[in-house]
Amino acid sequence: MKSNGDLNSPKIQQQQQASSCVDTSIDQLYDNVCDMEESSEDGSLSRNTYGSDGDDDDESRIDSELRHLVGGEITTNLDISPEEDHFVEKDNEDREEEVGSVKTRKKRNSVRKKKTKKDVGVGNDTEVTSGSEMLVENPNLGPFLLKHAIDLIQSDNPRRALDYAIRASKSLEKCSDGKPSLDLVMSLHALAAIHCSLGQHALAIPILKRAISIPVVNDNNNDGHALAKFAGCMQLGDTYGMLGMLENAIICYSDGLQLQKQALGESDRRVGETCRYLAEVHVQALQFDEAEKLCKLALDIHMENTDPAAISAQNDDRKLMGLICETKGDHDAALEHLVLASMGMTADGREIDMASIDCSIGDAYLSLGRYEEAIFAYHKALNKLKSSKGDAHPAVASVFVRLGYLHNKIGKIRESISYCENALKIYGKPPPGTPLEEIATGFIDVSAVYELMDDYEYALRLLQKALKIYDGASSGQHSTVAGIEAQIGVLYYILGKYKESYSSLTNATSKLRVVSVEDNNRTKKKKTKKSAFFGIALNQLGLVCVQLYSIKEAADLFEEAKDILEEEHGLYHPDTLGVYSNLAGTYDALGRLDEAIEILERIVIIREEKLGTANPDVDEEKRRLSELLKEAGKVRNKKQRSLMTLFS
Repeated sequence: MKSNGDLNSPKIQQQQQASSCVDTSIDQLYDNVCDMEESSEDGSLSRNTYGSDGDDDDESRIDSELRHLVGGEITTNLDISPEEDHFVEKDNEDREEEVGSVKTRKKRNSVRKKKTKKDVGVGNDTEVTSGSEMLVENPNLGPFLLKHAIDLIQSDNPRRALDYAIRASKSLEKCSDGKPSLDLVMSLHALAAIHCSLGQHALAIPILKRAISIPVVNDNNNDGHALAKFAGCMQLGDTYGMLGMLENAIICYSDGLQLQKQALGESDRRVGETCRYLAEVHVQALQFDEAEKLCKLALDIHMENTDPAAISAQNDDRKLMGLICETKGDHDAALEHLVLASMGMTADGREIDMASIDCSIGDAYLSLGRYEEAIFAYHKALNKLKSSKGDAHPAVASVFVRLGYLHNKIGKIRESISYCENALKIYGKPPPGTPLEEIATGFIDVSAVYELMDDYEYALRLLQKALKIYDGASSGQHSTVAGIEAQIGVLYYILGKYKESYSSLTNATSKLRVVSVEDNNRTKKKKTKKSAFFGIALNQLGLVCVQLYSIKEAADLFEEAKDILEEEHGLYHPDTLGVYSNLAGTYDALGRLDEAIEILERIVIIREEKLGTANPDVDEEKRRLSELLKEAGKVRNKKQRSLMTLFS
């Protein structure tokens, strides 16, 4: 039986960069929009802060300004319609506790029930049924509330920001009267960003879809609508990314890129930045060919521009291109891009960014077998990170892991263990504010090094620590958790603990199956697409079933793995051939000799064509085939082969 090997890929995990939906949703996403528009926003959407951060002072200030908006005297407590009342109930209770006056509370309650005529600045005869309705119809209220919602986000008060953002959206929608309103679009973007900051990503998705549907993009419009739609697409992509829905995220980013090209032209510097951003997501999705095309396009765009920002962007393009080339196995090209990026960043004075470049250069040297140069590059990165981030930063630990892997590779086990222990000290007591996912990834990477040292017990304990961190993770982490459980299953298999291995791998494949179905439902594909990793995990589970003498279940698992890997990798890939060999063995055990012989004949033909007739793997498959043919009383059906194949 043939295992597909280590299911863990720490190198790719180290190269992937975490993205935050909330960080880009307000400030970063709208930076592009504001840059693209020739005129700046008016004062109604200013992000300047307004006084104290304290809840009571802020509330008092907002009430004062609301009284100014309606041009008359209104009590401190606004009249809120029933559907809005639950959004401000907490604020009302806080103010009542502060005042502590029964008389004041009674006065507020009496005001809620009155219908009055007020001078609202549009004529003395204007009649309103309640203070809330009067305020909602005021065109100044929506921008005012939105402005304060953004202020509250920046002052780390997202729950109160959510209240103001909801009220702002309602007011702006009322004032838009069904017409496309960019102010309404911005308020919906802010509302979605607040939901994301509270971990409510699923609630943000329909809000962003609605925001994207509002702008009208046509030849008669100015660029504002196209850019607003672009910002919505990018923010929706970020939200999908936070949920682990990379295919959906890529679709949104691609739509945003087309809108940006339409508004700015294909050679604009900012289009290049979006190309690189989309390329990074393709890297996360392991779609390296698409990532390379987009990154090359970004580099070409930035090389055509002469402004300083474009020249600086070239360095980021080359850095990403280096990572892509390294992952695809083109180490020389990777090294060339990374060295050029390093020179450019040095000229720009970007010393902090230089550390990650040095790490990548070290990776390229390591892949090329130039170990001394790799060690030198890693130590350069280590010194820069220690001076800029401190000795206990997780980025420092990641360099220790690389050094541990390298020294293990060249046979210096004692040094390798020392570097891994230094990394574990940091991951064991990370500085405050370190994302838990980063710590979990660190444990996974160190586990991979100990696995290479054949210390499977300790590698298993580290993976279990990583899995514990992900306990209770959101649905967006299912794939990550499944990957950890699959690797735990592999280690249990190596240690001969087949029941534990079966349990871990069953959990992993169940999660991967759910993820495949969910992806299919979201993308509305006719045929469910399953990842190659899922096929490899099924193959490993089949091997465990063989050890537990559950041969029929093993055959079913190998058959499913074969179908997936044939579609993902093709017939000639080593993983696919490994599953073929395992399936032939189970058919033999089940007495299905004809099917086993047919599969083995196919394997022998493929291996002879690819490896030559004298390869040891070919000899092993031939021996198995001969035994089966002898048992069945048959003779091998030899396929005609060319002289070039025979002499290879």
